[in-house]
Amino acid sequence: MSNSFGNLFTLTTFGESHGPAIGGVIDGCPAGITLDLEAIQHELDRRKPGQSKITTQRKEPDQVEFLSGIFEGKTTGTSIGFQIKNTNQKSKDYSHNVDVYRPSHADYTYDQKYGIRDHRGGGRSSARETANWIVGGAVAKAILRDIKITAFTSSVGDIFIDKPYQALNFSEIEKNMVRCADPNIAEQMIKHISEVKKNGDTVGGTITCVIQNVPAGLGEPIFNKLHAELGKAMLSINAVKGFEYGSGFCGAKMKGSDHNDLFNPDGSTKTNLSGGIQGGISNGMDIYFRVAFKPVATLIQKQNTIDASGNVVEMQGRGRHDPCVVPRAVPIVEALSAMVMADAYLLSRARS
Repeated sequence: MSNSFGNLFTLTTFGESHGPAIGGVIDGCPAGITLDLEAIQHELDRRKPGQSKITTQRKEPDQVEFLSGIFEGKTTGTSIGFQIKNTNQKSKDYSHNVDVYRPSHADYTYDQKYGIRDHRGGGRSSARETANWIVGGAVAKAILRDIKITAFTSSVGDIFIDKPYQALNFSEIEKNMVRCADPNIAEQMIKHISEVKKNGDTVGGTITCVIQNVPAGLGEPIFNKLHAELGKAMLSINAVKGFEYGSGFCGAKMKGSDHNDLFNPDGSTKTNLSGGIQGGISNGMDIYFRVAFKPVATLIQKQNTIDASGNVVEMQGRGRHDPCVVPRAVPIVEALSAMVMADAYLLSRARS
């Protein structure tokens, strides 16, 4: 399995949803970087389950324990090892999944690939793995002190923010449980998620991410284009079904005369339909993109599926699951963005 992410700044992870712990090893972090351990824990708290009535009620403290690579609050330049213990597993909630393939989960594909699978919460394919990414992203943010990365919920179902990100107040994001930058739209989203949850159903949505104060020149011109690396990172997140940056799919409807970003004398551009990246390399403007999340696949409703012998059977989801994964995915989007940007920054610095 591919358990490592990055080129110079790398994160290699381990663990399963219902195992004793998850964790990872961060390599490539420069020495002398000051790490605020409370800030890292705060990032984990933003992702952890049980934080509101519209998230899974699994109660995990998600307390990170660093094992190496840090001395007196600073990185030593060696591998940073960490673990997060699992303390609230309820494996019996998945006993009905032993020989049954849940619709739209990784059960069937894992079985076909490996001939064995962990039926307890999906094992390695569980979104619990993303807690490791939060730690990696928090360390990456410490490297990128001048670069600001902000993600927020921009839609849930057919409820969406109809303003450009420049018109939003990012200080509103953490003031509501859905992490929406528009408080009025947030209320509508919360109400919709609550109604969907009552019906044993789930709903999807989108997250918008804005990366500001990015210097020009980060990224590669061919196969490791900056937007390609961001896209790969976002599409690695559980439940993600789409990624677009800059004008995205709307750009396909436009004429070149309307789409081109004309230059100002200082090298900035009058518009930013390019999304801060041209030729795979950052141009100094804001990088912004949107990520689409499907509805969570586990439903507290009866559905037909098949078992390992190919028999059609009826099943119903059990356990504790998010009715909408988007609010808890906001810090995950930020974390992976930070790791991509830190990797690009270190590659650029290595060549200077």
